[in-house]
Amino acid sequence: MEIVNLGEENSLFNQFVYEMRDKQIQTDSLRFRENMKRIGSLMAYEISKRLAYNMQDVTTPLGTAQCSLSDDKVVLATILRAGLPMHEGMLYFFDQAENAFISAYRKYETGDNFHIQFEHISGPGLTDKVLILADPMLATGASMELAYKALLGNGTPKYTHIATIIASREGVEFMADKLSEENVTLWVGAIDDELTSKSYIVPGLGDAGDLAYGSKTD
Repeated sequence: MEIVNLGEENSLFNQFVYEMRDKQIQTDSLRFRENMKRIGSLMAYEISKRLAYNMQDVTTPLGTAQCSLSDDKVVLATILRAGLPMHEGMLYFFDQAENAFISAYRKYETGDNFHIQFEHISGPGLTDKVLILADPMLATGASMELAYKALLGNGTPKYTHIATIIASREGVEFMADKLSEENVTLWVGAIDDELTSKSYIVPGLGDAGDLAYGSKTD
């Protein structure tokens, strides 16, 4: 599995990550969602460079020109609810893409112990398509791996891109181990070193779903 850390390059991308992390700025939920959309769009643009392209003719009012267009069929997938703004940002660029949605959450048992509870997957067939699976946070990596494996029930993609904004180093290593032989690239905006006993990324940014849409009951 290839790993691409977009935060290692100097670009406007890092401004949006900074604003999402800042505890003062992130109190504005509208701005938080907009920054997630922006990051989603920028990641979509970077991922688009990896698609297959062919030259096609286009007729203008004055003649004919050639443009390089992708032949790949793209499916955008996300894990509800935190991933929705990021998904929307990607959909703004991949406006012809099909879409898939996964309902999943942490179901706590005792103390800090929890398992990932899946309730529903809605999406198209994936055979010979390019799958882009987005979720803003990659903590342990368990939910992302389960989401990916669950989506494979709809067919085998031509290639898969997994996109996350903030990842823990442990989560990245987990994904690299579990998907080592898979046709997958992992795109991250930043990699943080610490993961708490409750599987929260430090310094991270907090609960992305709550920051985007308000608090919830467990």
